[in-house]
Amino acid sequence: MMRCAECKGKGMCGLPRCPIISRFHAQVAVKPQSSYQGSSPSVFIGSYGYPDVRGGPLLTSDTDNPPDWIRNNLGMEEIVNLRARTIRGSAGLHAVGGSLQEIALSVKPLDVDVYFEKPVAFSLNFDGTVAPVGFTGAVKKMDLLGSATVGRVVDRVTSDTDIGATDAALALSTGGVDVYQISKLMTAGLLGKRRTFVPTRWAITAVDDTVSTGLKKEIARFPPVDGISVFSGELFGNRIVCILLPGDWRYEMIEIWQEQSLWGGPGEVIVQDREGMKKSGYSPISGAYYSARLAVLEHLMFIRRCARVILVRSTSGEYWAPLGTWVVREAARKAMAAPPVRCESLEEAVRHAVAITGSDRWVPHSTLIPELKTQRTLGQFW
Repeated sequence: MMRCAECKGKGMCGLPRCPIISRFHAQVAVKPQSSYQGSSPSVFIGSYGYPDVRGGPLLTSDTDNPPDWIRNNLGMEEIVNLRARTIRGSAGLHAVGGSLQEIALSVKPLDVDVYFEKPVAFSLNFDGTVAPVGFTGAVKKMDLLGSATVGRVVDRVTSDTDIGATDAALALSTGGVDVYQISKLMTAGLLGKRRTFVPTRWAITAVDDTVSTGLKKEIARFPPVDGISVFSGELFGNRIVCILLPGDWRYEMIEIWQEQSLWGGPGEVIVQDREGMKKSGYSPISGAYYSARLAVLEHLMFIRRCARVILVRSTSGEYWAPLGTWVVREAARKAMAAPPVRCESLEEAVRHAVAITGSDRWVPHSTLIPELKTQRTLGQFW
């Protein structure tokens, strides 16, 4: 149902436990502990009570970087198990802020000694943006072992307090730093002139939006793509189909939650949003909209072309646990890296996209398709 797609496990139905999330609970096989000695690859800042928020290290011997999970060919079950045994520390930022910044700066996980006020407890919440974490514990004491290994570009940008957060994020991206590390730096309050810790879920979408907005300005200077192409790829039951057409930048995303899929419930749910060179308001598709858009713009920047874009995300029941918007980002990156199918017309491209998604019910939800069918370009007048 639409209610499930909007709720995403927040308890809007009134049930004591979300039946969807219960499948994730069943994966937990870690005993509560009162201390942790090991590596900390990342940090987490909560949003509750903003601006008076709490944060702490993510504690796991595994990598916290989604591209690593994909390179290691981890399946959903393995990622769920990995995240279920991850611990999120929580403390006042006045007590652990400096340590969290060291962790965020380092390209290699830092070793830490963490002591909790009481044994960590299983506490899982989903918001559709952040990768879930199984355990949380109030930090009593935290010690870093060693110091951060900082990349040259990261050191230069984070040391510059005269550059705004937006320009800093763009400079890092241009310098080859991926959005995953940029998000860590932003959430740890290491970017901008007026530096402050940023809730992790906000930082993820903010970085996707900031970097892709900068890329939009860059590709606007490029010539349009020279034909119509259809790209496709799939990751964990998330199928991405992307149609690129000649023209100035326009982007439309249509998200389909199939029947009996994670947030689809007994009926199919379809959500749509679009933009031109500017985007007004927050997308009803939420963070997935910005993650998919970034992947498309990265591709256009690589080929140095501009395009009009229709992107469809179709999610099946294979995607049984919400892992965060990184899944959409990486599925879209996978699609854009695959060899495209060339089409002679928009109608042919839509037919091909329908064949890949296995449904044509999303087509009437598009506002860009009928617009492209009726709109004449400047070249047609010559």
